[in-house]
Amino acid sequence: MERLNEKYKKEIAPKLKTELGLKNVMEVPRVKKVAVNAGVGAIKDNKDLLESFTAELTELTGQKPYIRRSKVAEAGFKIKKGDIIGLALTLRGAKMWAFLDKFVNIVLPRVRDFRGLNPESFDGSGNYSVGVREHVIFPEINPNTVKGIRSLQVSVVTSSEDVERNKALLTALGFPFKK
Repeated sequence: MERLNEKYKKEIAPKLKTELGLKNVMEVPRVKKVAVNAGVGAIKDNKDLLESFTAELTELTGQKPYIRRSKVAEAGFKIKKGDIIGLALTLRGAKMWAFLDKFVNIVLPRVRDFRGLNPESFDGSGNYSVGVREHVIFPEINPNTVKGIRSLQVSVVTSSEDVERNKALLTALGFPFKK
């Protein structure tokens, strides 16, 4: 599953170095980590559904998520301090590369009516975030046994703060941006 990492090291990094006019290969932007977040919403009180979603998220990322709890009470959302509000995990190394490879080559093509990723979804630090409406598009999840469809946010954290460099990196990795 190191296919994308090998491609980055052998093909993408040298190509980006010449295209971007960089002097050193260490200046080439690289992916540092991938953060996956999921809100639990209405299932926060149902232990079975929460355990089921945690197991599904573990299966599709290869790493167990940790529980995010609210820091303050918010009456408008019926949340008390300490309530479970989401699941999060951070992928690095081999798991990160395997997840990115699967995400770009298998998951995104399975999205219904997919027309490409929004190139405007970079934040001020040059990181890219994309939302996934249905977690059942991942190949590990059997839609017939799922106890509820949940959405995810996938954030790709890069080493550069330059949006154009990061867009060139993600395009070279296979991210299908809208034209």
